[in-house]
Amino acid sequence: MAALGAFLPLAVCLLMGHQTSAKNDAPCQLSKWNNGYDTFVRRHIRSGLPPSLNQNEWEKYIRENGGCDRPTQSFLSTGDLDRVKAVCTSKGGAVHKENLCISREPFNFVTVRSQPGTCGIRSVQMESKHLILACEELSNQCLPVHFEGNSADAKPNNNARGCQDTRTRDDAPSFKMTWLWLLSALLVIVYGYHH
Repeated sequence: MAALGAFLPLAVCLLMGHQTSAKNDAPCQLSKWNNGYDTFVRRHIRSGLPPSLNQNEWEKYIRENGGCDRPTQSFLSTGDLDRVKAVCTSKGGAVHKENLCISREPFNFVTVRSQPGTCGIRSVQMESKHLILACEELSNQCLPVHFEGNSADAKPNNNARGCQDTRTRDDAPSFKMTWLWLLSALLVIVYGYHH
């Protein structure tokens, strides 16, 4: 019985940690990260990008503007900001998986790869792919908060629902019943019954 008493607080702590650290199951749910959109823009839609694919220019740019700690970075034109935000709507994006949306149209962007832990540039490449973005609700608007790589060159599924389709929110589970939840509920019942 003492073991049960010691396990109950541990189970409650695990439940609380599981609940607060989980990412959203579907796009356009309330964000758990208030600065997600601002961080996304600061990382991926910067002004003053080098006009060429010259590695020396990009190394200088990244050193001066931050990002040496990220071995792969993708940069979109500031002129594409409205199109990028539209990926998180039904018109501009389709549900990809979990909280990720995929753009209905391809985008042109620059991907810079550097040596891990340094700003030494390995490659600078212009790409044209469909964007895969994590989309979450901030200030009553569904906005991009994360740029997911699209190494498989995925395309949107023509049968997928729109990113901000209201049915997506209704279908998204807001409470997942897992074995941990069941075990904890059982422990509470048993512990309460014996005390």
